[in-house]
Amino acid sequence: MAKPPANITADAPPKLPPREAAVEALMRLAAEQPWNDIEVGDIAREAGLTLAEFRDLFPSKGAVLGGLAKMIDRTVLEGDSSDLADEPTRERLFDVLMRRLDAMAPYKDALRRITFALRGDPLSLMALNGVALNSHRFMLAAAGISTEGPLGRLKLQGVVIAFARTVEVWLDDEDPALARTMAKLDKEIRGGERFMERADDARRLTAPLRALGRSLMDRGNSRRRRDTRNEDEGNPLGGDPAAAI
Repeated sequence: MAKPPANITADAPPKLPPREAAVEALMRLAAEQPWNDIEVGDIAREAGLTLAEFRDLFPSKGAVLGGLAKMIDRTVLEGDSSDLADEPTRERLFDVLMRRLDAMAPYKDALRRITFALRGDPLSLMALNGVALNSHRFMLAAAGISTEGPLGRLKLQGVVIAFARTVEVWLDDEDPALARTMAKLDKEIRGGERFMERADDARRLTAPLRALGRSLMDRGNSRRRRDTRNEDEGNPLGGDPAAAI
């Protein structure tokens, strides 16, 4: 039987792709030291990458968090959701978001420290909200929930906020059964359902007013175009009468 090369042990874990290696490196560092103490060079060294290689992958350490979000997305989306097809919408969404928390579990210590560090940084929170919007568009799709249409953006942002509130509970929930986390998620989803029902009712009730507003705007735009045409016809220097002086 052939022996493995001297520098490789038989049970050595496979080498991670560079992007994944960088994400895992940042999570290990973030679990052990303050977020603001971590430099891009630290991540590169921990991942076994040169700075040039790291730069080709990510422009900043914050962008590595976006890489983590994509890894979590893939883990959830690769799961089998066929058994949810006949479930109510609320149950489908609950299952998908709990699977997301399960995928985040290996990084819980790091995420707890990162969340605490960024809590007072509004610019970083805005950037992470954009990352979360992209991720949760796919979470809703996995649950069979549309994000298109007039209320799609509102629905998507609502789920991002609901999940963020749930994560706050999850980070401190040491119960293996995650009873507090599940109760919070169920409460947030039910509250979101009620809000979207009210928003949809409000949209239907205001539909005539919005149609009238569009009609008046179209009429005003048409009149302005006619007035401009008339002025221009009598003024070879353009629409400003004073230009003829």
